[in-house]
Amino acid sequence: MSVLESPVAATPPRTRPASAAARKRTRGPLVMIGVTVVIVFCLAPFYWMVVSSFRRTSDIFDKSALPSPWSLENYTAVFDPDQGFLRSMANSLVVAGTTTALALVIATLTAYAMARLDFPFKRLVLTGIIATSMFPVVSIVVPLLKLFTDWDWINTYQAMVAPSLSFALPLAVWILTAFFRQIPIELEQAAMIDGCTQGQAFRRIVLPLAAPGVFTTAIITFVAAWNEFLIALSMTNDAAMQTAPVAISKFTGASQFETPFGSQMAAGVLVTIPLVVLVVVFQRRIVDGLTAGAVK
Repeated sequence: MSVLESPVAATPPRTRPASAAARKRTRGPLVMIGVTVVIVFCLAPFYWMVVSSFRRTSDIFDKSALPSPWSLENYTAVFDPDQGFLRSMANSLVVAGTTTALALVIATLTAYAMARLDFPFKRLVLTGIIATSMFPVVSIVVPLLKLFTDWDWINTYQAMVAPSLSFALPLAVWILTAFFRQIPIELEQAAMIDGCTQGQAFRRIVLPLAAPGVFTTAIITFVAAWNEFLIALSMTNDAAMQTAPVAISKFTGASQFETPFGSQMAAGVLVTIPLVVLVVVFQRRIVDGLTAGAVK
């Protein structure tokens, strides 16, 4: 039998699977639909808050897509000196900024040590660190309130910064530890061969390479501290020390039986704007930090 007449040559060709281009054409619209649904789901509450903030008090329960007529009545009420909103915004900035700065300094040094040092039960220590952030805030508010009362810390910034720091640090340490592990230790060793000390190698080599991770951690910490409510509500009873979320919850209307929904919506917009601007301006660094190390 010749080669051309062999059974192998007579075997019919296998059916080819669908081409990659066809799969891509099918998957593309589904991805776009999914992304659109997520965007609408996330932005719809903010859109309704913005629209409601421009309605008159008499129209606050109107269900139209746009205010008719447009009004700045709610924003005027927010900036009424009796509300103390500007002071509360400044308090939020102090608390969130201090919490972020302290968390970055402590977490950077801790994460570097966790990434470079070898010691028994290191994985267990890391697990314990992240586990401490899983306790609900309400479970520690009462003990902290008693402790801070004994220390005369009520109505002080440290009474709000210290508890916020205890929740921000574990996550910051966990994120930064992963970043430091991705930086080859050979780079530090090469720097020390060239005359750098361990500290100089850390400052000049490691920190610049870990900058995306540090920046991303800073944004996450700042947003969490800026939005914190329960601790600030429990540790302050002086209107001059309240943060913005607490001040908004205590807005008063024309009478004690009226809830100023319009003013609260306007204040919510003003509180959200700094975070939106922060993310938009630094979005490239945030994306770099979130995706660093994804591809080797």
